[in-house]
Amino acid sequence: MYSNEGFRVGKKTTKDVWYYSPFRNNEKTPSFKIDITKNVWYDFAEGVGGTIIDFVMKYNNCSIKEALVILSEDTFLIHQQKKQIKNETNPTYSIKKVTELTNQKLLDYLSNRKINLKFAKKFCFQVHYSFSNGKELYGIGFMNDMGGLEIRNKFFKGCLGKKEITTINNNSDVVSLFESSSDFLSYLTLKKEIPKENFIILNSTSLVKKTIGLLDNYALIKLFFDNDESGNKATDFLLENINSKIIDNRVYYKKHNDLNHYLAHRN
Repeated sequence: MYSNEGFRVGKKTTKDVWYYSPFRNNEKTPSFKIDITKNVWYDFAEGVGGTIIDFVMKYNNCSIKEALVILSEDTFLIHQQKKQIKNETNPTYSIKKVTELTNQKLLDYLSNRKINLKFAKKFCFQVHYSFSNGKELYGIGFMNDMGGLEIRNKFFKGCLGKKEITTINNNSDVVSLFESSSDFLSYLTLKKEIPKENFIILNSTSLVKKTIGLLDNYALIKLFFDNDESGNKATDFLLENINSKIIDNRVYYKKHNDLNHYLAHRN
């Protein structure tokens, strides 16, 4: 049995798929596991693992920018274990290039929102793209776990590719959850560092159910959602469905729309 990329499947369970490692030839026992509930992989023979982005970089020996292009073209399907629904329509966008953040207008946009550029450059990219009219546009790209790119600039907010949450693993038993990349970057700006925590960015509160199963083993879960109806619903959902200790941190910015609004308007 083979995957869509030609990788030989050893066995499947409801939660895992075991492959004969794509990094070694003639392997007799499958040692490469994909956890399809968390969309992460681990190579037991080498003792390495990560997200689909990490796999594409290792498998293709390429940079993160090149991996983004591969995933954005939706040509790499090993991570799509669920039954695929055939889409007869062509993508309405095209990614031209992905680079480091250097455009002054984008940097000014971030600075106006009081976001520390050092953190923005670490977690975001400059994405040049176009829609069906062919006009090339550019924006700040923040990558999700399926290789989709959340795009933001002064005039546009949307997603190129599949909508999904973003997880950042720092091997911590504490995790902080945010609705958007701007709130996540605002948190780092306020802290003036990257805390020893794991992070989950929903990219949309409609994806909050995706976090169930990811939050079971944390000693502490910190929420930084918006002060609106969708933020209330997401918070209530987690409080009702997660047994771990949860802290709703909105009390610290209760007079503001969200964490970035607090950052931008604090004295």
